[in-house]
Amino acid sequence: MKKGVIGVLSLVAGAVGGAVSAGKFTGDKLKVARQFSDKHLALFLMMNQWVKVKQDGKNLASYFEKNGYKKIAVYGMSYAGETLVDELKDTDITIAYGIDQKADTIYADLDIVTMDDSFEDVDAVVVTAITFFDEIEEKLSEKLDCPIISLEDVLYEI
Repeated sequence: MKKGVIGVLSLVAGAVGGAVSAGKFTGDKLKVARQFSDKHLALFLMMNQWVKVKQDGKNLASYFEKNGYKKIAVYGMSYAGETLVDELKDTDITIAYGIDQKADTIYADLDIVTMDDSFEDVDAVVVTAITFFDEIEEKLSEKLDCPIISLEDVLYEI
C-alpha cells in the first residue's frame, strides 16, 4: 500500500513540477515575444516618421550638415542602417564605416567593424538600433569622443 501511495505522490509531484516548468517556459517565451514585438513596433514607428520626413520634402543630410557632422559612422547595419547609407549616398555626408555585431556576415559598400575593433575618428555616430540606444551609447562613449545620436532623434528633429 505504501508503495502505491508513494508512486501516486511521485506521479503527482512530477506532474506539478512539469506544469510549473511548462509555465515558466511559456512565460519566458512570452517575454521574448513581447520584447521582439516592442522592438519591431519601435522600428515601424521610426520608419513611418522617416516616410513623413520624405513626404515633407526633407532629407537627413540637412540635419547632419546643420550640425556640422560631415563624417559619420552608422551603428546597426540592418534595414534602418542600410536605408540610412542609401539616403546619404551622393550627399556631402561621408559614412566612414558601419558598426555591427555581425560584421563578418554583412556585405556593404563600406567597411563594417565590430565593437571589438578600433574606430577611426568621426564627427558623430548614428545608432539605428534604437531599442538598445542607451546600452550602445554607453559602450561607444568609452571608445569614441564624439556625439552619439539616435536615428529616431534625427528623424524627429528635422
